[in-house]
Amino acid sequence: MLQTRILLALSAFAITGCASVMNDSTHPMKVETLTQDGKLVAGAECKLSNDYGVISAKSGDTTQVRRSSKDLDIACTHPENPQAQARAISRANAGMFGNIIIGGGVGAIIDHTKGTAYTYPTWVQLVFGKTLVFDRSAEKDGKPTVPAESTATAAK
Repeated sequence: MLQTRILLALSAFAITGCASVMNDSTHPMKVETLTQDGKLVAGAECKLSNDYGVISAKSGDTTQVRRSSKDLDIACTHPENPQAQARAISRANAGMFGNIIIGGGVGAIIDHTKGTAYTYPTWVQLVFGKTLVFDRSAEKDGKPTVPAESTATAAK
């Protein structure tokens, strides 16, 4: 009887997906904006968009973004500065790997489809007049993610 209950519990866990159990469908992201000489500018209007929709936020704030396997596009405007643009690259989080090990392929497919197996960088600093790329794999705890300048900006 006890073995049956344990087996049923493990089966239910595997079917629901590990990342779905471990992660919310959203996660926090702090968006800051800087001038080209590195001065922080709070209060710029920012739009963050992915395949789940568009979120509006003010630079300097932390907002909840919808997890997705797709990249997140960010555009911030401020009346005294040129537009700041960025792309945040989503990467699989620990829930996806736990899913594969514990839950198998079914859970991985569910969490990939729902987006819960992915996370964006949690702290980004856009620069007015530039287009940057922030990759979750470059994130260091407690620090802004170091950006790469996009080839579109570098070519100008």
